[in-house]
Amino acid sequence: MASTRNPHFKNEALRKDRALNPHPESVTDILFGSSEFFDPCDLVQVKYEMLRRVHQDGWSVAQAARTFGFSRNALYRAQAAFQQDGLPGLLRERPGPRRAHKFTGEVMDFIAQALSQDSSLTTVTLRQMIQKHFGISVHRRSIERALTRRQKKG
Repeated sequence: MASTRNPHFKNEALRKDRALNPHPESVTDILFGSSEFFDPCDLVQVKYEMLRRVHQDGWSVAQAARTFGFSRNALYRAQAAFQQDGLPGLLRERPGPRRAHKFTGEVMDFIAQALSQDSSLTTVTLRQMIQKHFGISVHRRSIERALTRRQKKG
């Protein structure tokens, strides 16, 4: 198995999947020092073992959080995420907005109205109009994506 022999390869795979523990040195649980199976760099495994210590082994939340390098609040968030989504819930979320948060219904209606009056408007011109009317800065490519999404919805 390539990942066992080459920790760099495994860490790159974990990083790509948002599962690389940014502070593996903070994990002091004995399991992670006594076996190759337990990898302090694997964030999902670390969080799962932290939750298991609380629920199966009867550890206090404070003890488990400290031993695995997390705050109590982070443990509670991991617990809620695990209860809701299972193991995938223990992955770190992608950074940034989850949707086109600047393109509210009002902005999209404004764009549609402007295009209905002049279908030759460019995204650069629309961008300037949005900036002037709403006081928000949007990228021309974001306008293109928003229009594509709107067309797909019908």
